[in-house]
Amino acid sequence: MTDTGVAADPTSPPSPPQGPGGVLAKPYRALSIGIVSVVLLIAFEATAVGTAMPVAARELDGVSLYAFAFSGYFTTSLFGMVLSGQWADRRGPLGPLTTGIGLFAAGLLLSGTAGAMWLFIVGRAVQGLGGGLVIVALYVIVSRAYPEHLRPSIMAAFAASWVVPSVVGPLVSGTVTEHLGWRWVFVGIPLLVVAPLALALPAIRRTASGPVDPDAPVAAFDRRRIRLALGISLGAGLLQYAGQDLRWLSLLPAALGAAVLVPAVLGLLPKGTYRAARGLPSVVLLRGVAAGSFIAAESFVPLMLVTQRGLSPTMAGLSLAVGGATWALGSYVQSRPRMEPYRGRLVAFGMVLVAASIATAPTVLIASVPVWIVGVAWGFGCFGMGMVIASTSVLLLRLSPPADAGSNSAALQISDGLSNVLLLAVGGAAFAALGGGTVGAAHGASDVSASHPGAFVAVFLPMAAVALAGAWIGTRLKERTDTERTV
Repeated sequence: MTDTGVAADPTSPPSPPQGPGGVLAKPYRALSIGIVSVVLLIAFEATAVGTAMPVAARELDGVSLYAFAFSGYFTTSLFGMVLSGQWADRRGPLGPLTTGIGLFAAGLLLSGTAGAMWLFIVGRAVQGLGGGLVIVALYVIVSRAYPEHLRPSIMAAFAASWVVPSVVGPLVSGTVTEHLGWRWVFVGIPLLVVAPLALALPAIRRTASGPVDPDAPVAAFDRRRIRLALGISLGAGLLQYAGQDLRWLSLLPAALGAAVLVPAVLGLLPKGTYRAARGLPSVVLLRGVAAGSFIAAESFVPLMLVTQRGLSPTMAGLSLAVGGATWALGSYVQSRPRMEPYRGRLVAFGMVLVAASIATAPTVLIASVPVWIVGVAWGFGCFGMGMVIASTSVLLLRLSPPADAGSNSAALQISDGLSNVLLLAVGGAAFAALGGGTVGAAHGASDVSASHPGAFVAVFLPMAAVALAGAWIGTRLKERTDTERTV
């Protein structure tokens, strides 16, 4: 008997056969093009804004507040994810999607027209709230509008839509910033969202609007989950604030943040997530383990290549460019119907590739090791991530009843985003403690040129160990059958 990654439900109807054209067949074409285009523009914004941000902070005399432009986005997006899950489960995903895109655009315009750094940060916070609403709403749309056999393909399309922005986004953003000004990087994107949204809206109204059961009374929002969402945002914000300053005084906001964050996380994630219980809890946990370990490690790759091997920032960034293509390839591989019986093994193998790539990266600290090893290793790691991230999305929707798709999708995104910040904070603290210098608030403000090689090892090897633990979690994605429970 082959391993499907999840247990089959003998009472559920069989999936319809794969039709010609897949997600681009006539019934799905407008919806697929529309929502993938929305993801494409969000991806372009994510990669482009990072390039323009240093210039914006300098011109607004806010370099000391630089990190809060990122953390402001993250903390509000966590709240937006939970709110979107509640909203979509009770009234359908159309409301949170359109509201989220509106807030996302408003935040971009507010940041792009800001005359002071605090107003710029407020814009980023508004943008984060919108982004959190949008990403969860898109997952609910996929769960409602596409049959199960097409979901791997649309998730692969989401992954592929990050490839071009990851390669050309920084280049385009740099050119626009240099010739037109950094503000155009922010104010230009909202205008581009109108066309794909208009294309997708009729299909969303037809296939995914309204509650799952239109005859049932509309349930009120779960106020407890809303309070927990506020708690997780506040806790994450306090931890990020403490992470900007390694003085003893910062232990106070760090302790307060942890005290607020831990119970909120336990209340919002599926029961048993922290102990890798089989099925949905392990899917949610694996998403965080994979994303957090890989992104935390990747954040230090360009810095290592610049300070230890003398590469220019542009060349250091280009060394990771191939990863966008291999990530999309990994996502494509998991979407093939012939791979479905082996999804559990595919995920575990993907995490082994991720762990191996992270562990290989610091070998370039040895002068005799060629620099291109990092690019090759990261290509394999991104291939593994493509399989893992798309597969966890597919498995989450498969294991979620339609009425809970929003809440569970929010839990998956919380696990993803929160682990990024926590593991990056841990890696950054280890890096600083072992002679790496401080990395964060002001680019160029810390003396990273004198970073000790051992500081990089202290980041990469623990993250490789976390990723390897993810390979074990990948063996627990299948729920136990009734027969297995009684043995």
